[in-house]
Amino acid sequence: MVRLFNHWLRWRSLAQMLFDFSFVTIGLLVAVLWIGNTFPADRQQILVFSALLGVAMLVVNSLLGFYQRYIKRSILQSSALAVVSIYLAIPLAYGIYAIMPMTGVDKDFMQLSALSAVFGMLVARVGSNHTAVSGILTRRILVFGTGTAALQVQQALEKSDPSAMILGFFPCPNEEQVSVPRNMVIASQQSLADTARTLRADEIVVAISERRGGAMPLRELLDCKLQGIRVLDLASHFEQTLGQIRLDSLYAGWLIFGDGFRQGRVRTALKRLFDLFFASLLIVLALPIMAVTAAFIAAENGFPLLYRQERVGLNGRLFKVIKFRSMRRDAEKDGKPVWAAAQDDRVTRVGRIIRKLRIDELPQLFSVLKGDMSLVGPRPERPYFVDQLTKEIPFYAVRHSVKPGVSGWAQVRYHYGATVEDSANKLQYDLYYIKNNSLFLDMVVLFETVGVVLTGKGAH
Repeated sequence: MVRLFNHWLRWRSLAQMLFDFSFVTIGLLVAVLWIGNTFPADRQQILVFSALLGVAMLVVNSLLGFYQRYIKRSILQSSALAVVSIYLAIPLAYGIYAIMPMTGVDKDFMQLSALSAVFGMLVARVGSNHTAVSGILTRRILVFGTGTAALQVQQALEKSDPSAMILGFFPCPNEEQVSVPRNMVIASQQSLADTARTLRADEIVVAISERRGGAMPLRELLDCKLQGIRVLDLASHFEQTLGQIRLDSLYAGWLIFGDGFRQGRVRTALKRLFDLFFASLLIVLALPIMAVTAAFIAAENGFPLLYRQERVGLNGRLFKVIKFRSMRRDAEKDGKPVWAAAQDDRVTRVGRIIRKLRIDELPQLFSVLKGDMSLVGPRPERPYFVDQLTKEIPFYAVRHSVKPGVSGWAQVRYHYGATVEDSANKLQYDLYYIKNNSLFLDMVVLFETVGVVLTGKGAH
């Protein structure tokens, strides 16, 4: 894992992006040489064209989810996305060619070369995404512990990181229960440090439930760290691997004494400028969509077109959220708040479509301009549910230390939630965002929000 502007990224994802960019740019140059036999006179134009096409394809592939932390797609689904990427590459290549003052280069010749490079890149990307990782990108991980916490580490890695290789589980003297596969438990004939050296471990994850009574071999863990082996506790491991801060591995001291959770005046001012600029831009671009949406809502279910609802914002302050009405007018006729569900029978036909495309959220951009919300942040919740969740979920109130957002890290990482358990799971992503928030992470969230809308993942 590598940390970029407070956000943890996988080396594998960065390597994939670098490979795809290089494949498109170099592949286009090779195609030009192979098809044309000679390199065109204006080499600078070809280099600029190939670089712009490479960047454009990185954007397209990112929106389609090719560089996600974990991929739950079949090879057929990945192939279908690759076809979509090819179709998008055609107008992109023509558009780049049109805005560049290229002379002495045949347009059809350049397009054929560009699409040949893109096709080769996509074939390589689909193949590598469904091939076991080996070599220098493999993370060799030794887990210290054999209980339920160690099993969670194994399950999380198998789900999220195909480049991770668990070497085994080193038993802790204070753990009696063995929850991991017994054939992967390492016989403790050597010390932890010697075992890590013998197995050539790159990383040690401390996954034990009890740290008292000499359970932690601090000296050996320090020796491992001094020898260049990364040592992570459970909370840090889940933060880096899954992009979440797990509640079952979290304790108050880690929140207080760890890094992150810094807002500051400069960060607040920059985020406000970021919100004002992009919210204004999005409102201008979305006005036609909002006008059409309003007309369809009125035609199907009459007025009102919008609904206002009280939500909890920054520092627990109440405000009115504004959204397009996607439910029947009598959705809560008895006056009692009800969890919204993914397949809610109160949702109208138009409402189901605008929820899926996230169009119902667009009026919240005006709340961003007003200052009640931000473009990116935890989802604002109703006071009734906040009171309930604060009592049942530890650290739930921490999410109110930043402004709520139109979109958020939890929204692009977790499916639509309608229970207390779902709220706890989403809180783990919210805590990650609050701890590591930056303009870079805001851009990542907005970028992935577009990808969610295009692919329909997690839509509600």
